[in-house]
Amino acid sequence: MNLERISTGKRGEGLALSYLKRHGYKILTKNYKTRMGEIDIIGNDNGCIVFIEVRSINSERFGLPEYTINRKKQHRIAKAALSYIKRFRLEEKDCRFDAVCIREVDSAKPDINLIKDAFDLNSRYRY
Repeated sequence: MNLERISTGKRGEGLALSYLKRHGYKILTKNYKTRMGEIDIIGNDNGCIVFIEVRSINSERFGLPEYTINRKKQHRIAKAALSYIKRFRLEEKDCRFDAVCIREVDSAKPDINLIKDAFDLNSRYRY
């Protein structure tokens, strides 16, 4: 990964954190890593545990950020989320997967789009 992509990603995560806080999310952790995958942000939205994927772009040359969360990425996020749920004994809590998609991340007015319930856990996932 080149330095420009890393910089874009870090800036996007910072913008996402600010946006989520302004919209009432309580941030529980950032960059939660397991051997199964990573979750960019984990938050609480009115009692619901939310696993948030952040996607940031400066150019739509390779498509919109929301279309880059493919099945493989969803699978890794879901496995990491299950690890978090088990680790902190949150099996009885409501949970969901959101995405924060940011276009023109380096501009003065980036376009931020929050997608609640961006994807669901497949029935093959178990606690």
